[in-house]
Amino acid sequence: MLFNSPVFVVAFLPLCLGLFALAGWRFGPRAALVVLLAASLVFYGWWKPVFLPLLAGSIVGNYVWVRVMRRAMRRKPLLVAGLAANLGLLGWFKYAGLFAATGASLFGARAPDLGIVLPLGISFFTFQQIMYLVDSYRDETPECGFVDYACFVGFFAHLLAGPIVRPREIVPQFVRHDGRVRSGDLVAGIEMFLLGLAKKLVLADSLARFADPGFRAAAAGHPLSLVEAWVALLAYGAQIYFDFSGYSDMAIGLARMIGIRFPLNFRSPYQARDISDFWRRWNITLSGFLRDYLYIPLGGNRHGEARRNANLMITMLLGGFWHGAAWSFLAWGGLHGIYLIVHQQWRRFGGQMGARLAQGITLLAVLVAWVPFRAESLRASWIMLRGLCGAGGLLLPDLIVKAVPALRLVATPVAVLPYLGAARTMSVVQGVALVGLAWGIILLAPDVHSLRVRGRNAALIAGFAFSVQALFFAPFARPFIYFQF
Repeated sequence: MLFNSPVFVVAFLPLCLGLFALAGWRFGPRAALVVLLAASLVFYGWWKPVFLPLLAGSIVGNYVWVRVMRRAMRRKPLLVAGLAANLGLLGWFKYAGLFAATGASLFGARAPDLGIVLPLGISFFTFQQIMYLVDSYRDETPECGFVDYACFVGFFAHLLAGPIVRPREIVPQFVRHDGRVRSGDLVAGIEMFLLGLAKKLVLADSLARFADPGFRAAAAGHPLSLVEAWVALLAYGAQIYFDFSGYSDMAIGLARMIGIRFPLNFRSPYQARDISDFWRRWNITLSGFLRDYLYIPLGGNRHGEARRNANLMITMLLGGFWHGAAWSFLAWGGLHGIYLIVHQQWRRFGGQMGARLAQGITLLAVLVAWVPFRAESLRASWIMLRGLCGAGGLLLPDLIVKAVPALRLVATPVAVLPYLGAARTMSVVQGVALVGLAWGIILLAPDVHSLRVRGRNAALIAGFAFSVQALFFAPFARPFIYFQF
């Protein structure tokens, strides 16, 4: 079930909120949380009920294991065993197929079909439980009942794609919850949900119509011209931001509806002044997880320059690989590792540059790194990168060449970029205008989290978002980019 699907918006969500409030009013806060947990299990099992035992077993197993670990004389072996079990489960479902295929290709054999289907949200609920294990080992998380813990892990608002919430921030909120739905929280949550929905439906899904064809062409081995490659990349860079930040807005809004405060996950990341600043603004909860549960335990910057650089690279490589079972994700993480190391060395030797130039270089580096993240293979990444450098030539829409005739000396005019196909209803000029509008919003406007929407603005936003719903609902809801990570 998707947040942007009709069944969720008009059926599941109102029913869940109504039953939650009714249970809290009639039977008390524990009953309300039981309703929330049951609704979350229905939400998770909507796609494939067969994976419900996996989620339930993971939650029960980790809760019992933590209780045993808290009372043990020697905790560390139990911590290691718990981490190994969680990572082993994630590794089997997410990476066994990749390693089997890679090993088979090295020996010239046919890749075996392991028949593994990746369960939804396994990357996210695994990280949630790893945090709880580690924080319990450190005595940084208060003990709680099973229902509180199960809601912390399985709450449908963040179960599939985050944000990754800290146990010490969220578990106490469930423990203290009084089972009531307050009007102020409900209104604030609806506002945030609708803003995220508008991001997804108006911008992300429209931008995908210009990003997808270019990357599909590269995956098929077709060379791309300079304009084609840059239109596709700029469209994707804006798409992934509006798609994922829109999802995060909706998740934060859904939690707020019942009085749970999730942390911010985006803060105008493309306005970052350097690559370190980018990672303090992009997917903030994942960045914090990688820093506190991987980079710092590896040694952080406590053991000299060489060790710090190695720790940065390991952290980013593993962070990239966590995103998906493909070597291109490892390349994306490696690129960001290189960026961070270069930035650290620049700062170490006192390098300086103007703020606008630094922001431009950072944005360019981030966009280039999106190529392997989005491309279907390393070969497709190479084709796209060649196109970005102009190795595939320069093609411009006919309207632009007519407006500036001198461009005929360097460019071949085309009515529609070749990879888009003649059946497309939008012209390239319209696509460029849409991409330009999206980037104008990204670079000039504050992130939605910075907006404090109240009073009459709420009605305007609600009317706008519901109009968008009516106009843009296709026969099927387009999945979020992070839907099955």
